[in-house]
Amino acid sequence: MSSSAGFRALHWVVVLASAVCLAALVAMRFALTPDPAGYGTHEQLGLLPCSAPRWFGIPCPGCGVTTSITWFVQGAPLRSLSVQPLGFSLALAGSLALPLALFATVRGIDLGERLVRIPWRRLALPALAFIALCWLYKIAAMA
Repeated sequence: MSSSAGFRALHWVVVLASAVCLAALVAMRFALTPDPAGYGTHEQLGLLPCSAPRWFGIPCPGCGVTTSITWFVQGAPLRSLSVQPLGFSLALAGSLALPLALFATVRGIDLGERLVRIPWRRLALPALAFIALCWLYKIAAMA
């Protein structure tokens, strides 16, 4: 364990990034309304509609993520999960990141030190598999 004076700069980057994630979720709570179709909420941010359904007949891997996150921050986590599990997972992680980072700071745990020890290469395949499963779910849900 490290004292607060011994934290790496990366620790504070993680804490700041966690705060930005939570701030973005709070902003989404007040700025967006989840699209009842289960996708398309991102268009309220001035982004173009997704072309994948029109071009390929199936949603893109991120289809419904913004809508799902918006349902989560509106206090409807089950609706969020049913719309797009990836969005639910991102919203849950984003909402827990700052409290966990602050807890680690208070306990003297250097998140920068912990972060560099994570076997990122071993986690890449399970993460991609999870994203693929979420995408398959969205394809089935939109069929």
